[in-house]
Amino acid sequence: MRRRRVAAAAALAVAVVGGGAIAPVSAAPAASADAVRDAEYWLDAYGIRSAWQVTRGAGVTIAVIDTGVGSPRDLQGAVVGGADFSGHGSSDGRTPVGRDGHHGTLVASLAAGRGTGSGSGVIGSAPEASVLAISIGFESGGSDDQIAEAVRWAVDNGADVINMSLTRNTLDWPESWDDAFLYAAENDVVVVAAAGNRGSGTEVVGAPATMPGVLTVAGVDRSGTPSRDASTQGVTIAVAAPSEDLVGVMPDGTYVRWSGTSGAAPIVAGVVALVRAAHPELDAANVIARITATARDAGEPGPDVAYGFGLLDADAAVRAQVAPVDANPMGDLAEWVRVNRPHDAQAAAVRPGPAPLVREAAREEPFDPVGVLLPSPLQLSRVGAPLLGALVVAYVALGFLAGLVISFKRSRRAR
Repeated sequence: MRRRRVAAAAALAVAVVGGGAIAPVSAAPAASADAVRDAEYWLDAYGIRSAWQVTRGAGVTIAVIDTGVGSPRDLQGAVVGGADFSGHGSSDGRTPVGRDGHHGTLVASLAAGRGTGSGSGVIGSAPEASVLAISIGFESGGSDDQIAEAVRWAVDNGADVINMSLTRNTLDWPESWDDAFLYAAENDVVVVAAAGNRGSGTEVVGAPATMPGVLTVAGVDRSGTPSRDASTQGVTIAVAAPSEDLVGVMPDGTYVRWSGTSGAAPIVAGVVALVRAAHPELDAANVIARITATARDAGEPGPDVAYGFGLLDADAAVRAQVAPVDANPMGDLAEWVRVNRPHDAQAAAVRPGPAPLVREAAREEPFDPVGVLLPSPLQLSRVGAPLLGALVVAYVALGFLAGLVISFKRSRRAR
């Protein structure tokens, strides 16, 4: 279990984990069945198409907490429910909200897109999984509470996996997230979070990707090298997946190229759905353990800040023999809360507040030289018995010397 560190709290609005510029995908050439499907290089390079020989994710539900999920043909039949917590969308979560309203649709298409036919359109990692479309307001100051409510709603409405392609851009998170994410963990829901992108201003991994128990996804380019702009680094990363040269579908059905861990996360969330479909007996900790244990080591042996446990390998995650675990390899949020939150509360209780305004002068008392020399009861309580004895001897000696000095001065005045 890797140690997770958090900084002091900061009230910031949550932001979508964007990435590079979005560009339209050209029409399919005559020699190709479909340029869009051909552009999904990760389906073969990361073992996803091979894993489909075992399962395509049927029976598993992925909640996409984002800007809402539109209704392009590629997602027809995939969305089975939804909700809006922004106050600006539709009650079913299908109306894109905010400045980057298309974001949630792009994300959903990489997790559970169904294409537009055999070999055409965007297909997700788990093309037979179901989607819950959940919209939140990223520009509003209340997005922290919206996310807590959205996580609970997703759990209560049958989510097996929650994808969060968003970040607070802070290492820490509000206490309301403790309860919501613990609720997800207690109900065996796997939470997948994007690490964030340097190109969007995220220099280090931010919450929810810093939270114990969360499956945090970093991004790599087509060669498997850590992406400079379309990813970031941190000790909480679990695995790495493609975050460059991605293709997705917009709410209006047009196809675009895009980049960022916003796309890497749903690719992994779809693979989590494949694992859950192939191994329905596994709890969340063992599902995550399959993803991390079968990842292909790409950097130095062992977890690192760029790849986590390595590059995603969907086929191995579904098929390999993996020893069961008793604890989530990404940490234990309940233990983190037990250790850290009481300390925070205690610190807040003893932290001095502002000094009261006083109009009258301080109370005056006669000067007492003995009282100045003798320790206060509080000081005595902070020293041990040996020191106390030494102090008594020292004060007696000082008193004796003071008496000699006074006697000497009096004798000189008498002369």
